[in-house]
Order: sequence, then C-alpha cells, then structure tokens
Amino acid sequence: MLSDLEIAQKSKMIKINEIAKKLNLSTDEIEMYGNFKAKISYEALEKVKQNKRGKIILVSAINPTPAGEGKSTTTIGLGDSLNKLGYQTMICLREPSLGPVMGVKGGATGGGYSQVVPMEDINLHFTGDIHAISAANNLISAVIDNHLYQGNELNINPEKVIWRRAMDMNDRALRKIQVAISLKKEVPRFDGFDITVASEVMAVFCLANNLDELKERIDRIVVAYNIDDHPITVKDLKVGGAVVMLLKDAFKPNLVQTLEGNPVLIHGGPFANIAHGCNSIMATDYASKISEYTVTEAGFGADLGMEKFMDIKMRAMDSMPELVVLVASIRALKLHGEVEKDDLKEENVEALALGVKNLEKHIESVKEFHLPYVIALNKFPTDTDKEVDFMETWATTNNHPFSLSRVFELGSEGGLDLAQKVVNAIKEKETNNFSFLYPLNLSIEEKLNNIAKRIYGANEVVFSDKAKEQIETYKKLGWDKLAICVAKTPLSLTDDAKIKGRPTDFSVTVREFKPSVGAGFIVALMGNVMTMPGLPKEGAYMNMDVIDGKIVGLF
Repeated sequence: MLSDLEIAQKSKMIKINEIAKKLNLSTDEIEMYGNFKAKISYEALEKVKQNKRGKIILVSAINPTPAGEGKSTTTIGLGDSLNKLGYQTMICLREPSLGPVMGVKGGATGGGYSQVVPMEDINLHFTGDIHAISAANNLISAVIDNHLYQGNELNINPEKVIWRRAMDMNDRALRKIQVAISLKKEVPRFDGFDITVASEVMAVFCLANNLDELKERIDRIVVAYNIDDHPITVKDLKVGGAVVMLLKDAFKPNLVQTLEGNPVLIHGGPFANIAHGCNSIMATDYASKISEYTVTEAGFGADLGMEKFMDIKMRAMDSMPELVVLVASIRALKLHGEVEKDDLKEENVEALALGVKNLEKHIESVKEFHLPYVIALNKFPTDTDKEVDFMETWATTNNHPFSLSRVFELGSEGGLDLAQKVVNAIKEKETNNFSFLYPLNLSIEEKLNNIAKRIYGANEVVFSDKAKEQIETYKKLGWDKLAICVAKTPLSLTDDAKIKGRPTDFSVTVREFKPSVGAGFIVALMGNVMTMPGLPKEGAYMNMDVIDGKIVGLF
C-alpha cells in the first residue's frame, strides 16, 4: 500500500471555493489561503448563530500505544461514511503541532484513504494559526520583562513570574533558561519554554465562543504574583488588546477537505496530556449549526481527551454530545496485554483477552457521562481471523455495540457499518441524560477524586506539600471553583507511563498545580509529565526532504 503522503499527493483536490459552496458559503464569506485552504469569515459565522444545533459525535480511544489506534483516521472515515449514507456531516479536527510532526507521534490528518488534504500544508505551517499563538504568548513574556526593566510599577516578584515563553517545537533544552543576562539594570531570572500547544493562549483560543469572550479570557490570564503574593494579570499589563490583535485572523476556523471532497474544519490544537485536547469551540459550534452530524475528536485516550471534552469544552460551549465512538486496534490491545512491540505480528489471543480490559475501563468511563457508545476496531493487515473473531465474540457476549472499521484501506466504504451503527444508537436513545462528572462548586480535592476514581480507576489522589499549599492559596483567590485539567501521561490510566492495561489498587499523585484562570481551569500536574517535550534519538525529521520541489518522507 502507498504511504499516507503518496496517497495524498496522488489525490485530485477540489478547489476550496467549490468546497465552500457545499456549505452555502459565497466567495465573499471565505478568505482564501491558496487554492485548497480558506478561513471562514466572522460574517459567515455570525449568520448561523441562531440555527438549531445538530448532533455532536465524539471520537475517543483507549490509552494510546506505539502500535497505533487510528483515532483521527476513524474520525475522518466516519465523517466520510456518514456523508456517503446521505447525512449532512461536518468533521472537526485539531491543528497538528510541528513538535510531534518532527518527533515520533506524527501529524493529525488521518491515514490511508481517510485523510484530510492538503496534508503537507496542514502538518507544517498551515494558515499560520499556531505561529500567531506563539507570537501572542511571547508578546506577553516580552511585556513582563520590559515591565521589570522599566521600573516594575506593579511590584512583580521576579521569582514568581509563572508565565513561560512558547515555541511550536519539541526542544527539551529550553525547559529551563535564564533571561535578562545581557541587561545591567535587571537581575537575571529563570524562565522556560512550553510547547505552544500547551500554552494557556492556545487553551483560551479554543474555549472562547467569540472575539469578545476571547478578549475577556486573555485579560484574566494570571502571569505572575507581586511582592504581596497578589496575582498579576494580562489586563494589569495592558497588553490584552495587542494579544487579541495578533489572534484576530487566526481565530477564524480553517476550511479544508477529505480525500473524498467532504468539508472539514481544522482549528486550534491544545495537547490533551497537558491542556484540554480539543479543537476550537468556534469551529465545532459553526459545524454543528450547519450540519445534521458533527464528528470531532479529543486527544489521546478517554481518560484524558474525552473527560476534558465533557467537563471543560462542553461546559464552556453550553452543549452536549450525543454519542462516543471508542477506537481500538488489536495491535494496541495486545500491547496492553503485555506483548512486546516486536512481537505484535504474531497471533496472540490470550494477550488480546488481557489487553481488552483497558478498553473495558474506557467503556465504563463513557457510561459515567450517561452516553451511548460504539466501539470501532481499526483493522490492521496483521490482524488474524482468530483475533478478529475473539473481539467480535467478546463484544456480542458483553452487549457492546461494535464495528470492524476498514476506513484506512477503503475510505468511506470501510466505515458504512460503523456509521449506520452510530446513527442507529443515536436514534434509539429516548433522551439525552448527559451529565458532567462534577459540579464546579466542589472543592479541588473532590473534583480530582471524581476524575481519578471514576475515570482512571484509582483508589485515591495524593497531594504533595506544594500542591496542598497551592490549594489553600487558590481557595483564598476563589480559583477553587474552576474546572480541573489533569496533566499526566497519556500512555497509562495511572500517572506512570510504564503501567499498561487496566491496573488496580493504585494512587495518583498531584505534584503541583498551575492556574489557567483565563482558560477557566486549574492544571493538576501528575507524574513527570513535561510541558515542553523533547525529540527522540531518531526523529521523523531524519526521513524528510524536498526533492525536485516535492516533499518526501512526511509519513
């Protein structure tokens, strides 16, 4: 089979103005970025605000593994399949970060014959949105250090500046740096970089419902504390307006297409192991106002992306999903069943039976939100008949809605069964009993225990001394009524990346908190999760090149 890049490059794309016509958008309502990308104007977005919202379908997954699950591929394939069945369907995805593209994770445009194109543009600079977010983030940093240099009118404590610089690349060398070394007037201070998709600017960008709310959220961002330990905000620095100015064009959703010519919105890209891991409310809201079904995804597994989609994004959007699609693959389940990566091609039903317990926990987590679900088993060429039979028998025996998805190799034709089962499950439920995992008026400790016990299966949450001190501070500041955004490894239900499957009798530890007041949540950092990833010893960048003007080696 051809590589993802080769399939994408051989495809015949439709001019983006023709894709726009499918959404009843005129040429005056889109802003062209070449022939195959466009942004949707604010006027077009406003025109549909009062429309009745369609049904939102969330695609989530088991805990990810190096073997691959296929969440983005399934999201795109399901959207294409629903359109093929005659349902007006929109697909909403996040924008890829350059860091993972150059590392090992790869891009975010799907794979095989369920892709979004132009995949090279989307996986690289796209329309410049993430660069704009980096610039906005770093403007705040520049203003903080300029304020310190110019006399420090706000009495900012240089040792309590919590705002960090950002760049859209994996670079562990920038986790801790010193700034102001060249200035005689200012004492050097320690700082650091986060990857842009972990920046609070990115989170705010994706959670704001409109430009006015974006301004309000940006102004609320806490960047430091003064010498009396009172928080200093972006508004105090008088830089909020300039930040929004840098984001004004980026804030418009991006329109592209699938290989089958169906419209897709790709906008925003917060990491799910650090931030909330969902595409922008601007894009999802618009899509749901012009379509019967909107298919969207949340990053990593249901323990991270799905929980945050429900408790953070849906709360901010004042909406609710209709159903969750849980993606798994036999290869990934065998890894959760203690098979080594090099042995995945070998048939191993026993390991599969052990690994499926990870999927069972995520099914239970979906039920915590009182939502129906369908399991999508992403078919790989190495899957044996016995292994597929085991999964089908397991699903039937346990009454789990199940579909064998072949969208990677067949496009929409390989997802028709999945699409029909999704539609049937939505139509069969009498009412939407969706509920959040916790009300905001619970304490920080209670909210975290809700997440850890009900979603991860933990016995308890342990708080470090630093975390306990921060909780007391946040209570005094009124931040204890914000939502919780857990930052932990995506590879395990625990806070230890090495523990696969479905562990029992474990605790998770919060080492410290980070306030994201503008985003409306408190980040709880668990384990050794980093807000600036590093590149691997042999990164994907080693295979990338441009030959005769053509990109090669991009997946």
